[in-house]
This record gives sequence, C-alpha cells and structure tokens, in this order.
Amino acid sequence: MAGYPARRPRIRAWRPDVPGVAEVLHAHFPEHVYPLHTHDTWTLLVVDDGLVRYDLDRQEHGALRSLVTLLPPHVPHDGRSVNDTGFRKRVVYLDEGAFDATRIGNAVDHPGWADSALRDQIHLLHRALASPGDAFEAEGRLALVRERLSGHLAHDEPPGVRHGRTLAHRLRDLLDAHLVIGLTLADAASALGATETHLIRCFTSEFGIPPHQYLTGRRLDRARRLLLAGRTAADTAHEVGFYDQAHLTRHFKRLLGITPGAYAGAA
Repeated sequence: MAGYPARRPRIRAWRPDVPGVAEVLHAHFPEHVYPLHTHDTWTLLVVDDGLVRYDLDRQEHGALRSLVTLLPPHVPHDGRSVNDTGFRKRVVYLDEGAFDATRIGNAVDHPGWADSALRDQIHLLHRALASPGDAFEAEGRLALVRERLSGHLAHDEPPGVRHGRTLAHRLRDLLDAHLVIGLTLADAASALGATETHLIRCFTSEFGIPPHQYLTGRRLDRARRLLLAGRTAADTAHEVGFYDQAHLTRHFKRLLGITPGAYAGAA
C-alpha cells in the first residue's frame, strides 16, 4: 500500500540429503508477486493459507488449500495472492527426472487435484524432510507421493476405483442379459464375487442410479416400443419382465404420468 513499508516475506529454504529432491521451500508472502519464470524441476506445491492465482502456459489457474499443485519443468508460470493477506505455501522441488517427460503436457492441462490423501502424504513428507535424521523416512514418503502423482499425471484411477467401475459394468451386462427373467441381487453378487452392498455402491457411483432402477428403466423402454407396435398392456408386461399388468402400469405412470394404454393410444 502507498505510504506504508512493504511487508517482508518469511522464507525457509534448504536442500535435504534426499535423492530426487532439489530444494524445499516454506514461505509466507504477504505481498510478493512472482513474475513469469521457469524451473528445471517439478514444483510440488501445497498452500497452507490464502489463495494463489497463477498463469501456466497462458492459462489461469488457482492454488488453494484443498488442492495439490504440480507445475512441470520448463513451462513459464507466475504467481500472486488473491487477497491482501498474502499466502503461505510449502514447496518441494523435484528433479526433472521425477516423472516421465511425456507427462508434462498432462501437467500443463491439469496441474492440480483435490486429493486429500495425497495432501496428507505430502504433509508427512515435509515433516520428514525438515528433520535431518529422517532422510530414510523421507525417501519412503517421497516414493509414495511420486507414485500417486504419477497416477494423476497418467489420468489413471486408483486400483479400487478401476475395480469398482469394472464391477458396475459387469453388473449392467448381467442385468441386460436377465432383463425379462430377472435375477436376485444375491445371485448377482455370487456371480460377480462381490457383496450385495458393494455392487449397489459401485453401480450407483458409475451410472448415477441404483441397479433396480436401471433394470426397471430398461424394461420400460422395451415396453414403450412394444406398446407402440400394437401389443396389449397385459402381453407387454409379460414380455418385458413385469410381474403383471398392474405392476407395469404402476411403474409406467411413475415414469410418464400416464397409463400404458393411454400411451399406446397417443401414437
């Protein structure tokens, strides 16, 4: 502010004796604005207070407390605080070879992730890096951090998520194959080697609706086509897997607000 002395930054920087780490920086910048610059390292950044706005390869981004930010080497970026209280950050500068150079483009496109587990790992890494006697621990924690970051850079999903998606799609195939005759959730769980509740969670997460609602919707889709083709409501209910005409009518009205007969008559 005009007429007031600039508030000085508070900085601690060091190079730990840990392979792969070029530098560690802990800093509080009340006013400082970074001009455009580059590093020959990967910049692994967490913000502990405030909000940092930065341009990376001419695209604007934000670094806030909930995000883990990874800036790639040799790509110009700047940095400035969004509010007048400045920001506090912790940075680990990782050697250029920490990640495959082919992933630089991915980091430019998506330099930050809301990954609380990764942020916790980075906090523990900083704690180990700050203690000269904990170099061995720091190496181990760095390995875990790099592994998780590599997954993000490759746009991979954690193994548990991939497995859940696979289960969801296998269950959908199973439901499609049993559209008319149906199957119990217990039978599906047995066939897919998963618990019933896990199947429901995976399916709902992947497709946005629970399995029973998906099955009902698929039956109603087929029912609509049969009704428009001239089938009676009673025959249609039997052909698409509903218990009886009343069962079909109840779900049909819930979906479209009219009875199957009214729907067919509107053709």
